[in-house]
Amino acid sequence: MSGPTPETAEGKAIIENKAQLVAYFDKGLKPKSEWRIGTEHEKFPFLTDTLEPVPYFGQRSIRSLLEGLKARFGWDGVYEGENIIALSDPKGMANISLEPGGQFELSGAPLASVHDTCAEVNEHLQQVREVGDQLGIGFLGLGASPVWTREQTPVMPKGRYGIMAPYMDKVGTLGRDMMFRTCTVQVNLDFASEADMVQKLRVSLALQPIATALFANSPFLEGKPNGFLSFRSHVWTDTDNARAGMLPFAFEDGMSFERYVDYALDVPMYFVMRNGSFVNTSGESFRKFMEGKLPQLPGEKPVMKDWADHLTTIFPEVRLKRYLEMRGADSGPWRRLCALPALWTGLLYSQASLDGAWDLVKGWTAEERQTLRNDVPRLGLKAKIGGRTVRDIAAEVLVLARTGLSSRGILGCKGKPETSFLDVLDETVTSGKTAADNLLDLYHGAWKGDISRVFRDFSY
Repeated sequence: MSGPTPETAEGKAIIENKAQLVAYFDKGLKPKSEWRIGTEHEKFPFLTDTLEPVPYFGQRSIRSLLEGLKARFGWDGVYEGENIIALSDPKGMANISLEPGGQFELSGAPLASVHDTCAEVNEHLQQVREVGDQLGIGFLGLGASPVWTREQTPVMPKGRYGIMAPYMDKVGTLGRDMMFRTCTVQVNLDFASEADMVQKLRVSLALQPIATALFANSPFLEGKPNGFLSFRSHVWTDTDNARAGMLPFAFEDGMSFERYVDYALDVPMYFVMRNGSFVNTSGESFRKFMEGKLPQLPGEKPVMKDWADHLTTIFPEVRLKRYLEMRGADSGPWRRLCALPALWTGLLYSQASLDGAWDLVKGWTAEERQTLRNDVPRLGLKAKIGGRTVRDIAAEVLVLARTGLSSRGILGCKGKPETSFLDVLDETVTSGKTAADNLLDLYHGAWKGDISRVFRDFSY
């Protein structure tokens, strides 16, 4: 979940017409030579002795973690009032932020290869372990919090969340679970033109449930199995359907930046930032804001930063900003954090693989795509579309991704190819078992129902 965008000269420009909003996306166009890979991943901090969640305040706390990382590794602190709520790379390329329940997120730098982004992930985990070990804090990579109730989960002191949480209660039943009890891994990828964006958006939307199944890793809630393989994915089906989902309009003729702008204008607002404070505009219309008719800011028109902020409050399965965000995967262990950028880079950064993926999905109807999206959280690789299982489709998808990565020809240390990061997903397809299936096997077998083992056996 992204935070407010930083102040820039562009961001201060007053919005007079819709053309400016369309032009905002145009500025994201990049030639293939400048395409990069940005990986984001979240994890649950926990107290290693009690396995309780980590509060924001106190000696062993989220604040202490942030201050420790700042002091030891040279990050810059980002503050809301007197509270440190994020860290930024002095080079402006990456940041560490807090999700509502204290989930720790690295938003990585835009990097040239999967090797680079995986090295970044590894360096980050080493840093947080070094500081966390001194505080008795560990980190768990799962898609959903396995034990803690909503009431047990701390609330981070960020103004944005104080607006979002009450609004969530009005528009769905699982919004607070999304905010406080889920973690994801995402990858952000570039596009060269509007037409390139449209093809990549369609392919990635259609295949997002396949990725959800491959990365399913949230089978527990409040100390027992929750009936899902990806509870995190299920949560998004009833968080706020006005700002989530599979974007069926993206597959219609005439899809464009302007069509996405029209969609985004109709997504209800959450907030506006003014003088460093959040103005609660939840449920209001950005269109009305453009007319100077926002009740909370009468007569005032939005600036481009308001638009950029608004775009961060839209949560479809694939989100368009000045790049595309793949949002379907549960968080997981280190190998899977590296597998996600490998999967989507292989599919979307090779025209041949992208075309092959489009051939695979272009016959699916909107109804079929939605049914698949609804079935995958519970059924995983066993879900079906067009008479085929997700497992079978995933095998084809991985061949396309592997081919796409091979065509890049980028080698890492000891000659390791980018394709090696897909091995863990090949293992999933070959076995027919997701990470969630394996966790359930442990729960019912070796763990004998002791879910505390997940913290000890699967922490970073």
